[in-house]
Amino acid sequence: MRVLTDADVARVLSLSDLLPVVERAFVKQGRGDVERPPRPHFPVGDGATEGTALVMPAAIHGASTFTTKVATVHESNANAGLPTVRAQVHVTDAATGEALATMDGNRLTNARTGCIGGLAARELAPEGPVRLGVVGAGAQARWQTRAVAAATDLERVRVYSPTPDSRAECAADLRAEGIDATAVDTAEEAVADASVVVTATTATDPVFPGSALAAGTLVVAVGAYTEEMCELDETTIERAARVFADVPAEVAETGDLQGRLTADELVALSEVFEGRAGRDRDDERLVVDSVGSAVLDAAAAEHVLDCAAADGVGTVVEE
Repeated sequence: MRVLTDADVARVLSLSDLLPVVERAFVKQGRGDVERPPRPHFPVGDGATEGTALVMPAAIHGASTFTTKVATVHESNANAGLPTVRAQVHVTDAATGEALATMDGNRLTNARTGCIGGLAARELAPEGPVRLGVVGAGAQARWQTRAVAAATDLERVRVYSPTPDSRAECAADLRAEGIDATAVDTAEEAVADASVVVTATTATDPVFPGSALAAGTLVVAVGAYTEEMCELDETTIERAARVFADVPAEVAETGDLQGRLTADELVALSEVFEGRAGRDRDDERLVVDSVGSAVLDAAAAEHVLDCAAADGVGTVVEE
């Protein structure tokens, strides 16, 4: 079994290489060529350290492996300078059940989720260089920005978080990577004149006013995955020409859309990659809402394992 640390994953993971892997996984998911059991989430810990654990198994038909991811969300970790989200991914041979790998799942999860925003921007943003507004300043805000930069012609980024130090640090980190990023003082300033807006928060209330969006803006919301969580207000949804979802049945139950749109009124994001849906006019506002899918973990993990094995990266543990 190959054991891959975060540093090992970083050595072999490239967003430009991962984008088509994630796109193919979306197509397989849309066609029903996957096994994706319900993902339970449940409380862990207690008191000030209480968090949420999620178990996410998935298999893609025709793939040589399947995966099981265990993820945790501990909001209190931020106070101790620790990651809010942690994950481990276990990769199993689909033909024999042999354990092939265990890898740190944080970078993998962040990268595959970032690819959702990157692919959405590539396919659904209006014509021209992308002007990106990011609400949120954590790890996922950075990965969304990196993926949009990898997938499109990114002109500039404005970052907002209610914590001044966080937004300044996020913008500085992105500038150090060669991205023209600026921290701004309000959410309205981040989204105004943006052609693409990404929300990457754990908010329970809308994080920007929909009235601030310019005509033609694409909104990609990746933070809300439960009915208690919400990043988008009613105006944003009402003014959208179409709302796309990575997993329509689950997105419809989040705080972003519950009581506003049903699963049948959402367009599966896979339809975009199949060429059956997209942007009709540059001035229409579009929304992509995402809860994440273990199918993307399965595709990304197999890709990373193949790259690691080819390059001799990681530690092989003999039985």
